[in-house]
Parts: sequence; C-alpha cells; structure tokens
Amino acid sequence: MSSYDLVIRNAQLIDGSGSEPVPWEIAVKDGKIAAMGDLRAVSADQELDASGQVVAPGFIDIHTHFDPQLCWDGFASPSLEHGVTTVVTGNCSLSLAPIRGRSGADKMVSMFSVIEDIKKLTFDQAVPFSWETFPEYLDHIRPNLGINVGAMIGHSAVRLYVMGAANWERVATDEEIAAMCVIIEEAMAAGALGISSSHLDMDERGRPVPSRYADLKERIALAKAMAKSGRGVWQIAPFFPDPRREIQNIEELGEISLAARVVGSVQPVMSSPSAPLAEPIIDVLEALQKRGARVFGQVMPRCFDLNMRLSETSLMLLTMPRWKAIMDLPASERLAQFGDPAQRETLVNEVNHAKGMASTLRYVVVGEVHCEANAAYRGRTLREIAKTEGKALGEVILDIALADNLETEFQLKNVINANKAAVAKLIDHPLCHFGASDAGAHISQFCGSGDTTHLLEYYVRETGHLSLARAVHRMTGEVARDWGFNDRGLLKVDLAADIVIFDPATVGVSAEQFVHDYPGEARRYVRKSRGYSTVLVNGQIALKDGAYTGVRAGRVV
Repeated sequence: MSSYDLVIRNAQLIDGSGSEPVPWEIAVKDGKIAAMGDLRAVSADQELDASGQVVAPGFIDIHTHFDPQLCWDGFASPSLEHGVTTVVTGNCSLSLAPIRGRSGADKMVSMFSVIEDIKKLTFDQAVPFSWETFPEYLDHIRPNLGINVGAMIGHSAVRLYVMGAANWERVATDEEIAAMCVIIEEAMAAGALGISSSHLDMDERGRPVPSRYADLKERIALAKAMAKSGRGVWQIAPFFPDPRREIQNIEELGEISLAARVVGSVQPVMSSPSAPLAEPIIDVLEALQKRGARVFGQVMPRCFDLNMRLSETSLMLLTMPRWKAIMDLPASERLAQFGDPAQRETLVNEVNHAKGMASTLRYVVVGEVHCEANAAYRGRTLREIAKTEGKALGEVILDIALADNLETEFQLKNVINANKAAVAKLIDHPLCHFGASDAGAHISQFCGSGDTTHLLEYYVRETGHLSLARAVHRMTGEVARDWGFNDRGLLKVDLAADIVIFDPATVGVSAEQFVHDYPGEARRYVRKSRGYSTVLVNGQIALKDGAYTGVRAGRVV
C-alpha cells in the first residue's frame, strides 16, 4: 500500500510565507499536506512531475459575488482556472440568506440585479431559494462545491430579515439588534467568515441599501456577536464618490475594529489621477493602525476598465436619471425609448452635465460594432468623434448605439488604476490586501476573475515590481492569516492541500471575451488563463491542463 495519495516531484516550492523558492517535493494524503522535503524514497498512488514549474498554495480571492453562481456552478468559473482555490462571497452587504419568504427573496434578487449586475431571469432559472437561514444556504451549496468558499453574511440581508420595511425608516431597537446578533452567531457557528456592510450602494428604487441605515451602536453589536466565534472580518464598501464621507466610513470601521477586536476590510482602494497612491485612504489606515485598529484596504492589480452596452447594464449611467430609467427597462423596450426624439434633449443634456462615473464617458472608446456604418468608429474615443462630427457627446452615444440595435461595445480604459507603478506600490503596501476583484459581479461589464494571473504575468514577470515569492505571499499566506483561514494558505504539513502548479515563464491571462454561457439567457465577460498545469482543492485534482476534472472537493472554510 502506498504511503501517500499523491506526490509532486521536481518542483520549486513557494510556501506562501514570503520565503524564497526551495527545490522540495510535497506529498498529500487525505486532503492534507502530509510531508515536504526530499521524498525520493516514498511511494504514492499518483505522481505529478512539476519540472520547470512552481508549486504554491492555492490563491485566495477575498472579494467576489459568486453567491448565486455557486447554486449551479460550484467551481466559480473561471476563477479556478486562474489558480484560485478559495473565494470569499457575500460582500457589499448582500448575501442570499437569511431570506424571509418569497418577498424577501424577491427583494434580494432586485438588489443583486441593480448592484451586482446579475439579472432576475438568471435567479429565476438557477437559484431555488429553498432555504431561509444562512446555515441552510451553506448546506445547499456544500455538496456541489468544487472550490472552497469563505461566506460572509450580508448586513443588509440580516437587517431586512429582522426589521422588514422598517429598516428604511429608523435605527434598530435594542430588541431588533439582539435578534440580529442571534442570526450572526448562528451563521458564524455554521461556518460564516464574517459580516459585510455597505455605505455606498442603492437598491432598485434608488434608496440606500438597508445596511446604510444602521447606526454605530448596531454595527459594533453585530461585530461583537461575530467575534464570539473567535474569528471574523467586517468588510465595507465606503461612499467613495465623496472623499470626505469615504474617510469617515473608514474611521468608523476603525472604531468597530477597536471595539470588537476584529479585522476590518475596505473595498476598493484604487489609484486615481488625483491620488495615485490613494494617499488619503492610506493616511487614515496608518493612523488607525497606530491606535491599535486592524483595518486593511483591498487593492486590485488591473485597470478598472468597464465595458458598456445599452442592451445590458452600466455603472457609468447610474447617476443620470433618464438614462438610468431607460436602462432599468427590459432590454426589448430600450431601443424605442433611446430612439424617441422626445427623449433626446434630456438624454443629451444629462451627458453634458454628467458627474461621478458618468463624467468618464468622454474617455470611452468604441469597441466591438455590428453594422458597417459604425466600423469607422472602432478604436476612437467618443470625445474625438463628437469633436470631428460637431455633435454633443450624448448624441454620439445614441447614434452609434441605435445603429447597432444597442449592441455596440463602449469601453472605458486606462483611467482608474492606470498608473501601474503606483498600483504596484499599493499592492505591496502592508496595510493593503490583494483583493477587490469583484469576480462574479458586473459580468456584462468586466471579468474580475484573472487578477491573480495578471499579478504573476505583469507585476512579477514583465516588470519585476514584485518578486514571485512576495506575489504568492500576498495571494495566499498573508490573507489567510488576516482573514482567519487557519487551515490553509501555506504549504505546510497538516494544512489543507490547496495547491497550484504553474509555469512562471508562461503564466498569463487572455483578453476579455464576451460569451453566452450563463443561465437566464445572460451574457458575461470571461478571461482565460495559460501556464497552469494543475490545481488541487483539498488534495483532489480539480483542474488539469486547463480542463475541469469534475471533482467536487471544495468546502465552506
């Protein structure tokens, strides 16, 4: 009988601690790392030759919205293809439980639809809502998991469950806070990772999401209830459109961290033309650290590029009332509305006076087009086209989109997070965690899966901004330590055998592809990978040479 289930030979091991590579071998048994070092004399049921490759812990993505996708796709594709073996769900105050009846489910679907760009028809076809409590939701997804899941419970979901419509009218009573705390404690006991909240998001009616009505007393009470489990992260999306309020939200997170002795996480921290190193946020994080708070930012490596089709959804249009009203209509009704001469003046004027994300429309480039008349616009900015043709910016958008039956791809590129040297410094900052991918959300606007591969390809191999050992540490051991994944994140005996094998000379990520592979006749952007030979989840081969094996060894962690 063999000593081990699997042995990986001839590899350079990067253990996730930040240490440099070592030429060791690694053995797996019963889902865990059983031995490391010189293992030439041992036998195994299966051997993998990793010559010329690196063996590292599986990567951890701390900010995703795969909550609904896990109901039909337990692999959270395409994240596993990029070496990710653990995803954190339930961010931005939204989770699929607890849910109070059909009305509660409908409300959560509506919020997911407008905030995370996951359509109602997708939920109708693929998310059964056969649960009520958070433990019941975890029990529903567990049997199908091909990837590990760290599940946050959403503050808005909990508040809505306990308070109903009253949560939009007032702060919670002591009795209601106590009821919320019971739910939090039950969720943590069942395997929840922490609580997510939001100071930013709006629901489908333009109202702040439920978590935004909570006072500090409520937030601290919930954080303390979470902390009874011995672990827990409080994650927030701050109100970044207003820098002053954003800083206030982060300072409040520091108060929660200090009061409950928990880790706080802020998403996102990005480089902008006015603050390349996100200086105001970094300053407040450093000040909180000096006070004893444990608060970290989340940074992404890619430019925050967005794709916009008027047939889909768009973050860039949310602040313009008439544009948003039309975008909220079924796709079949939008063409007539955008083409209505009576609406044109209002639509054009809103673009002329656009603020926030909408103000970036002048930088947008025309991408994929579908009619011959639009072919000449491909690759040109809307601002350039408007100047050349003597039109207002809004007219240009409408004319091009209408000619393509609203299927034109408009692209915002290289504006936010575009200063790569600055982004590299943020990625390497000790008070920032590698994260903020938003994988699984905004699927018709960008693909968050693939950030791990982009880090290895661009920031390690192409530019040398980070060493390979440092990059792996940022995606594995560091976040595992701070987020409470005590049984994984390192290549270490007795820890879970979440392992990725890749070629550092060839690892890379593809350009985004717009595909039609989602339930509910939805489309999404995906990014494919290259250079990964094997991904193990809890000791089982989940991905081999880019192909899924079908093994479902994932767990709620």
